[in-house]
Amino acid sequence: MVKGNIIHPQILAAVAACGHGDKVLIADGNYPLASKTGTAEKVYLGLKPGCPTVPDVLAALQTIINIEKAEVMDPGDGITPDIFEVFQTMLADTPMSKHNRNEFYEECEKAAVRLAISTGERRVFANILITVGVA
Repeated sequence: MVKGNIIHPQILAAVAACGHGDKVLIADGNYPLASKTGTAEKVYLGLKPGCPTVPDVLAALQTIINIEKAEVMDPGDGITPDIFEVFQTMLADTPMSKHNRNEFYEECEKAAVRLAISTGERRVFANILITVGVA
């Protein structure tokens, strides 16, 4: 029996294939998953607008993997999206770096990104790229 809060078979299989340093993207419903995630396994999890949210998926992933670091997409207008505070609270002891939109897309297209999950998240800039830590 699986321990943790994820029962989605495609997500479980992709996470099981990850090793230390591999990455997982959890994207909002606006993210161009098909064109900006390279060869990553793609999961379209959005059921309806706002369901599930990026924090919902992040919380579930935290029950099955250790997260070494996180990266977010900075809007570049000097305003910090409210979702960043949610991420910082959820990942209190995890370093988080910001990238501009194009840098973030470049990071998400790299081979180390093994899984990309699209959610029903409606907030903009609610994308987070997490690095799998050691067990």
